[in-house]
Amino acid sequence: MKITCFIEYQIDPFKAAQFEQYAEAWGKVIPACGGELLGYFLPHEGTNNRAFGLISFRDLAAYEAYRARLKHDREGEKNFVFAQKEKFIVSEKRTFLRVVDSAYLQLGGEGS
Repeated sequence: MKITCFIEYQIDPFKAAQFEQYAEAWGKVIPACGGELLGYFLPHEGTNNRAFGLISFRDLAAYEAYRARLKHDREGEKNFVFAQKEKFIVSEKRTFLRVVDSAYLQLGGEGS
């Protein structure tokens, strides 16, 4: 069963640029380690201290294998150190979700 790791970050809103740099770095690392990166999302309007990341995996075993590879990835380690040094992430929560197949990727037509 495919799962998606939904990561909710509380960020320092005055360091959003650093978080964006952090997210961009994961754009290369996550796929290289076996994750399907759906995206990172920064605040645009409204709440200014919440950001999100979504990464999918074939199943929980694939997630565990990804985590093991990530621990030994040099670029991933550099990104973790960058986050700790710059302190732009205040907290993060991870939730694992599964897709409701009949309600996934229902795209609207023109003008929607």
